[in-house]
Amino acid sequence: MSAALSSERGQSLVEFALVVPLLLLLVIGIAEFGRAWMTQNVITGAVREAARIAVVQGPGGVWNGPAAIARGNQILASAGIAATVSVPDPGTQYGDVTATVTYLFPVTIAGFIPGLNNATFRLSSTTTMRREY
Repeated sequence: MSAALSSERGQSLVEFALVVPLLLLLVIGIAEFGRAWMTQNVITGAVREAARIAVVQGPGGVWNGPAAIARGNQILASAGIAATVSVPDPGTQYGDVTATVTYLFPVTIAGFIPGLNNATFRLSSTTTMRREY
């Protein structure tokens, strides 16, 4: 009986060494996905806020586009996202206003994995609302 037990001494260590890399990869993947999801939500919120400001009439009846862009960029900057909001003037009364942000999301936590060094993924959000004046 003791000969059978001595031949299985390193079994747990080998199993642990095989399972730990997969477990770490799973945990790091979950963390990266969470960061990307949070970034996408911030981008969507900034675009919605910019579009909402752009569709309402500004002071003196002028188009409120510059204020909308400034507010969207302020939201992005407060979250540490280096992107800019784009809100072109629709040029027509009651026209559609479209706010857009495109951001290259950098993979930082999983950067040690081969193939993901300096990798980026494109995140974008667009909101269209009808101009109220």
